[in-house]
Amino acid sequence: MNRPPDAQPHAPQADRDPLAYQDAAFIESDDGRPLRILAEYLRPFAAFRRRRIHDTICFFGSARISEDGPLGAYYGGARELARLVTEWSDGLVSPAHRYLVCTGGGPGIMEAANRGAQEAGGRTIGLNIGLPHEQRPNPFITPGLSFEFRYFFMRKLWFAYVARAIVAFPGGFGTLDELFEFLTLSQTGKIDPPPATLLYGTRYWNEIVDFDALARHGLIDPADLRMLHFVDTPAEAMAVLRSRLRPQDEAEPVPALARSITAEDECAACCPEKEGGRTGYTSHP
Repeated sequence: MNRPPDAQPHAPQADRDPLAYQDAAFIESDDGRPLRILAEYLRPFAAFRRRRIHDTICFFGSARISEDGPLGAYYGGARELARLVTEWSDGLVSPAHRYLVCTGGGPGIMEAANRGAQEAGGRTIGLNIGLPHEQRPNPFITPGLSFEFRYFFMRKLWFAYVARAIVAFPGGFGTLDELFEFLTLSQTGKIDPPPATLLYGTRYWNEIVDFDALARHGLIDPADLRMLHFVDTPAEAMAVLRSRLRPQDEAEPVPALARSITAEDECAACCPEKEGGRTGYTSHP
């Protein structure tokens, strides 16, 4: 077969198209969005598995609280509680790393928690996200455990996926969003087991959210209020965490991904004879 006169037997290396995953213009395009989303799932998972991180305790709170500001006591509380959590975690006998302090990676309460964990000599995680203001990674995150997210929903997934407890300090819209995301996932069975939920600063939380009114108006079940643990000192918070968490459970040196209870699971639990005698819940990612 004759080659057209203008055809070259081999294109020079510099003129060849890049591989699809090395084509920055494609990756940044609308068509490349699924790949970007998948990468924000796979990269943290690979890092957690490589470092044998099993589960976390998430600290939420305002990026605007400073150590020497009017709400500086909360900065000090987050720093001290993160130190206590890390010392307790490091003392657990386990092939995996348990209950690592995890934050949104920015300043304020997030910085305080990462700082306290670092001062205790432990590893600590920062799930950062690019925002026009406020959000820059703080210097206390363990190298290799700082992750930059583009998508809020992927960042939230990694907060929720391996958390065994959350501690919500005073904060604004972002903190409220994270708190109610966890409460909704716990209430609906989309996180199993549900993480312990601590609200640090009783006066603050009772001032901005009337949780009792939600139950009084019939908008939540009164039993849902039992998900909330109000605390005012690092010692109180640590006591709740010790009572709620189960470090004696054997932990594999891999991320402990939360399960999601489905309607089929509930049916099987209530009527096991319909499932051939199967009882209990099935794990669903």
